[in-house]
Amino acid sequence: MRKAVFLFLFNLFCFVSIAQELNCAVTVNSDQLTQGDLQVFKTLERSLNDYVNKTKWTNRVYKENERVNAQMFITITSYESNSFSGNIQIQSSRPVYNTSYSTPIFNYKDNAFNFRYIEFQPMIFNENQFESNLVSVMAYYVYVILGLDADTFSLEGGTEFYRKAQNIVTQAQGSNSAGWSQSADSNRSRFELIDNLLSNTYREYRIAMYNYHRKGLDILPDNNSTGKQVIAGTMNLFQTMINRRPNAFLISTFFDAKSEEIKNIFSDGPKVDIVKLKETLNKIAPLYASTWNDIKY
Repeated sequence: MRKAVFLFLFNLFCFVSIAQELNCAVTVNSDQLTQGDLQVFKTLERSLNDYVNKTKWTNRVYKENERVNAQMFITITSYESNSFSGNIQIQSSRPVYNTSYSTPIFNYKDNAFNFRYIEFQPMIFNENQFESNLVSVMAYYVYVILGLDADTFSLEGGTEFYRKAQNIVTQAQGSNSAGWSQSADSNRSRFELIDNLLSNTYREYRIAMYNYHRKGLDILPDNNSTGKQVIAGTMNLFQTMINRRPNAFLISTFFDAKSEEIKNIFSDGPKVDIVKLKETLNKIAPLYASTWNDIKY
């Protein structure tokens, strides 16, 4: 009997230890405030780390080394009573096969982040009902992170996660909280991000995410020349998308994460047609022209 109980507890412990999907560090910064070092911000940070990392977000089982690495940096710019305003920066990465290198996947700043929070209040995500803007925003970006990560391993592998994020948007739109509206002035709302990720209009983005990472980066260690050719060819997918939708939101999200990496990839090793590559990069991501100019060949 004692042995059976031990085995049950051991198996339960193993399941719990591998159940969660994220390895995410959440940081809450209140340096811009004049109120001083309030304990509530430390409590909020601890609660958010527990919420993001200990919630079971999917039905999949992730081993410890399969958890998705991410960071969320929350900057509080105003605080009064239980009301908080600020921004959240989200970053995620994934390992490249047969290397110790982690490639950036997502690097995005959401400036429309305000919420109410009472110290020590429980954070529980209800996918069928909007209950808290704080809880919903964090859950939304968890699913975006998981979706983008899945897209880099299999073609359109992140769809189920994007659907969950889209459901959060639908639930949140009636709350009048900033950042969820389809008609946000900045046209860079959470609605637009997930709508674009699921739209066939921008399908090239998801194909590019898969080709760039799985067919390009992951084979670089074993076949540098072929890997570079694939990555260079991936830029043509973005050109097709730009021709259809100039100033596409997803283009900026890709190059905000990838510009430095692309520069480094093509600055040494087997040569590709750098002149043509730089022409394409300057067309699809002109804001990074100075970075592209630094590509040496």
